[in-house]
Amino acid sequence: MDTIKVSIIGSTGYVGAELVHGFLCHPDVKLVHLTSQSFAGQLFSDVYPVYRGICDMPLEDITPEEVAKDSDLVITALPHGVSSKTVPVLLENGARVIDHSGDFRYKVLATYEKSYKLEHPHPELLKEAVYGLPELYRNELKTARLVANPGCYPTCSLTALAPFLKAGLIDTSSIIIDAVSGVTGAGRKSDLAYAYCELDEAFKPYGAVGHRHTTEISEQCSFLSGGDGTSVKVAFTPHLAPFRRGMLATIYCRPSEAFADVSTEKIGSIYKEYYKDEHFVRALPGKELPDVKAVNGSNYIDVNGVYDPDTGLIKLFSAQDNLGKGAALQAIQAFNAMFSLPEQTGLNTVIRGV
Repeated sequence: MDTIKVSIIGSTGYVGAELVHGFLCHPDVKLVHLTSQSFAGQLFSDVYPVYRGICDMPLEDITPEEVAKDSDLVITALPHGVSSKTVPVLLENGARVIDHSGDFRYKVLATYEKSYKLEHPHPELLKEAVYGLPELYRNELKTARLVANPGCYPTCSLTALAPFLKAGLIDTSSIIIDAVSGVTGAGRKSDLAYAYCELDEAFKPYGAVGHRHTTEISEQCSFLSGGDGTSVKVAFTPHLAPFRRGMLATIYCRPSEAFADVSTEKIGSIYKEYYKDEHFVRALPGKELPDVKAVNGSNYIDVNGVYDPDTGLIKLFSAQDNLGKGAALQAIQAFNAMFSLPEQTGLNTVIRGV
């Protein structure tokens, strides 16, 4: 295969930097443009000195048209409301796109506009966009022109829930998700709330009602259970923890009538069977539960679950790196699917190590 030309718009945020990190390991990719408004004129390695001698590419502030004409694929790491205006320009100029904002993740326009409090300038693209979770939409990714990279919390939650939703094994009216993210999930910003002395030894919920990922999770849960995108409402509470990267979801739900023989052993066997051919989803053995440290720096997500007979609740658990499987490295996995490459290409050695 010829080298695939990839550009990143918004390359100096944490997601953009992790995309650079991942693509530098990819044997079939040439990075063409790295854009940044804040650091234009500097080198990428000036902003992230760890890349000195590894990625000394200049950071450019150029138009989407200029980026698209030189690129086979453009990845946008932009805020919502900005991507919705930038992505159509890239598509019109012949590039395929993976977008990291929430602007193209929804099929139900009203849900997007209520969640983001924005009027979408290109609602026609919602129908075309493919939700970029390869384990669920692999076939659609192969021919996609526009991919909406999932949110970090939705990836963590949906990977844990999918086997049970698709088989009708849980009551969809009783899904409660508590999830915890590392601080990089808030982005690269200087707000006081994310200063070291504010975060050190702190652990708190935020966005307890109305967090945008709630509706993204709910819509996909509806699709997975055979609904129209509006039939499932989950209760979701995110939490911020004082570590840099990592994400853990704990999900409570009740078995459906179809899962009358529910047990911890059955839950484990369902995970193993459903994900047996998935390289990046690891169904943990026995009573071992996911740990963020075990997935740090990687595109892997670990899952397991238990049944609590005293309460009648199923408890599902998943752990991922919020910048890895939760964002940038999952985008590279989706990129591989889009270009008919093995999905693990360039990703097998992207781990933190000890």
